[in-house]
Amino acid sequence: MKLARIGAPGAERPVVSGQDGAWRELAPVLDGADLTPASLATALAVRDLGSLPELTGPVERFGPPLVSIGKIVCIGLNYRQHAAETGAEVPGEPIVFLKTPDTVVGPDDEVLIPRASVKTDYEVELAVVIGREARYLPDAASADACIAGYAISNDVSEREFQLERGGQWDKGKNCDTFNPLGPWLLTADEVPDPQALGLRLWVNGELRQDGGTHDMIFGVHEIVRYLSHFMTLRPGDIINTGTPAGVALGSPETPYLHPGDVMEVEIDGLGRQRQTLGKA
Repeated sequence: MKLARIGAPGAERPVVSGQDGAWRELAPVLDGADLTPASLATALAVRDLGSLPELTGPVERFGPPLVSIGKIVCIGLNYRQHAAETGAEVPGEPIVFLKTPDTVVGPDDEVLIPRASVKTDYEVELAVVIGREARYLPDAASADACIAGYAISNDVSEREFQLERGGQWDKGKNCDTFNPLGPWLLTADEVPDPQALGLRLWVNGELRQDGGTHDMIFGVHEIVRYLSHFMTLRPGDIINTGTPAGVALGSPETPYLHPGDVMEVEIDGLGRQRQTLGKA
């Protein structure tokens, strides 16, 4: 099952799609509410999709598949080949940083290059959406039970801000529009093995990233288990699980992003994003 939100920015409404591929209005099940952490469990429990009103005409715009996100927890240097391309040692434990929820935009919305930026970069990532509270989880099985589903995330980063301006990574990660998310949340039951997904990203039609989640240093279930020992994960929280090799940071010959560039992002089964770069 796919859960999504469609419509103009600020006026999105929740929709759902099942085996027949048709998008249907989800609001009747949610008593008119949006797709939020509070309504996520109700949306996940929907079974009789055929009774819901089917959309007529094309989808005008996908927004982020979830609104009122609590927190976005990110894992750095979590792909072996990405760590190698940046000259970093393979971490012994997950590297953790946070992104603010107000960085989230729709999958095809404009991404703004910050003022004074010289090294805006791209990162296709598998996003994990938490479906139930996770606290001090003992093992991978209990972590798996806490996952509502998966989505595409583009962890846009400004590398000079991140690495050359002092302090933590947060300055290069939290600029406006730096987390396109969606187009939909694919429920966990539709992803039998999250370590068997291909991830790809193009810039202006050139394939830059072409990897797979099998290259993760810390797998999805281990990440959820590990994080639950440092913070409580709650329904609607997002985990960006790291990016494969191919980012501009990893190669002196690869240009960083500029206004007018177009990023296209996809993960097997999770749809596709397309963003044009603008100026902040």
